[in-house]
Amino acid sequence: MKVATWNVNGLRARQAQVAEWIAAERPDVLCLQEIKAKPEQVPEACRIPGYHVCFHGAGGYSGVALYVSEALAADAPRFSHPDFDFETRIVQAELGNLVLASVYVPNGGKDYDAKIAFVERMIGWASELQAAGRELILCGDINITRHESDVHPKERKPELIGQRPEERTLFARLLRAGLVDVGRSLDPENDALFTWWAPWRNMRARNIGWRIDYVLASAAIAARARRSAVLPGFGTSDHAIVVAEFSAD
Repeated sequence: MKVATWNVNGLRARQAQVAEWIAAERPDVLCLQEIKAKPEQVPEACRIPGYHVCFHGAGGYSGVALYVSEALAADAPRFSHPDFDFETRIVQAELGNLVLASVYVPNGGKDYDAKIAFVERMIGWASELQAAGRELILCGDINITRHESDVHPKERKPELIGQRPEERTLFARLLRAGLVDVGRSLDPENDALFTWWAPWRNMRARNIGWRIDYVLASAAIAARARRSAVLPGFGTSDHAIVVAEFSAD
């Protein structure tokens, strides 16, 4: 199973790139964030044959999408939104015992308390799923750097939102709810593993970035992870695609 996540920073602006990448890679699951489009505004190029998809957006801000390949689920999964969803920030799909979710956590710059509240409720949701015996793959832009190593040394400022100790404590609690950071578990020593770069001063080319985009998976699923990669060379979003591949058993 190939799972990918990408903050596209505007689906209409990146429609050709999304269609190109799906056609080339055929992921089983693709999670998008910041689609910045209502469902009726989604370009036809992004309505890909062979996929069940839910576009959850309200216009020119926020929004998420979740693609599930018909090869993975012949019948359309049940798409829904946990009750802590606001500003069209999360969509989930149920495939039997497995729950897939695409999430865009608030940045926190506009309303830091709302960000903390959102993550607190996401932790509760993930905990309830795992307590019920469900498996979860949660992908998206979490807008928190998990450790100091997830920020380039030139960008490390502990007072900045996204790097604050209380945010990292929340992230640790999310993982303790039964999830594994797949990218870091497969590449634990890489201190240049970034997924977002500020769009100035050639930051991307110099790889002066932050790691804020993740594939998180229940422990049993994460144990089957065979590959994880950040793809900084594709697309014009300020975020890179993150891909994880899992064996069948």
